[in-house]
Amino acid sequence: MSRIAILILFLSVFTSSTYSQNLDVDSLPYQKYRTRLVLYSDFGWSTAPMSISYPFSQGIKNVKFRNNFNPVLGFGFSYKWLSLRFGVTLPNSVRSKNKFGKTKYYDLGFDFSFKNMYFDVDWHLYQGYAMKNAHEWNDTISADEPNLIREDIIAASFSINAWQFFKNDFKMSAFKGKTASYKRDVRTFYLKYTTNYYGISSAQPILPIELQDTAESKTSSSVIASFDVGAVPGYAYVRRWRMFQIGIMGGLGLVLQSKLYTFEGTTRSFLGLAPRVDIKIIGGINKPRYFIMFVTDFDNKSISFNDFSYKQTYYNLRLVGGIRLNVTKKKEQREAEEKKKASI
Repeated sequence: MSRIAILILFLSVFTSSTYSQNLDVDSLPYQKYRTRLVLYSDFGWSTAPMSISYPFSQGIKNVKFRNNFNPVLGFGFSYKWLSLRFGVTLPNSVRSKNKFGKTKYYDLGFDFSFKNMYFDVDWHLYQGYAMKNAHEWNDTISADEPNLIREDIIAASFSINAWQFFKNDFKMSAFKGKTASYKRDVRTFYLKYTTNYYGISSAQPILPIELQDTAESKTSSSVIASFDVGAVPGYAYVRRWRMFQIGIMGGLGLVLQSKLYTFEGTTRSFLGLAPRVDIKIIGGINKPRYFIMFVTDFDNKSISFNDFSYKQTYYNLRLVGGIRLNVTKKKEQREAEEKKKASI
């Protein structure tokens, strides 16, 4: 590298560093509420529908699997570096247990930000699915209760993701809208680094014998799973209009995928590429004292073996509302009053 190039690089780094140090807080497009006590509650649910596609002999193109789920009521707070949330599963399921059975599910995860990077770790486990409209290929099932309930089917997913934003003005905390909010529009490209393990399994073949093809072992599989890694490019945009804020993140790319299926004790594995879609939408009213935001998050998974494919989407829908209490200001006022009384 020439001396001129080194000099230009040094000046560029020095200038950007000096600019960031002298940057006025008022010029930032977002406002942080780190010193405020944020109290919030959320209501919604998480679900993970999936489907298996294949040219079945009955003329059926795909078989849909639907899980049952319960609404979740959550409570949380955030103050400075400390943040905590806990949820309570409400007793009544959203779907009829007679038609969709009962699903046991667990959703765990955590996230954090560092500079222009955002990290999250998620683990999902769902046990119990219903195969929709099974009366079309199973004569023993009536149209009044058309689904075949399979409590033995398990869907699992574990993922580690990191988003790198190419603009320092974009902060995930302001995008989410609880501990920070945007004051004007912001947009940026990003790169999502992702590592995933996911799949479905059962003690018996996932597809019933009516849908199995004796010439294709994949249709008799009891396990379909995948491990993939990759980097997905995307674009994030936040629109601020008066007291309303809406943010959209969307990415599309390919990941390197190691996939397998197991049938009758035999496992076959393959290596290939798979598409990956990244979608997040958060929007609502966001003011310094309170916020009401609608949150959606879609995590799309897919495994394909030629004309046999499995697709699943883990997603959640939540309505989040909360208040921000300026406890620091109240503390300062209280201390000032105590000093005033002591001086009298």
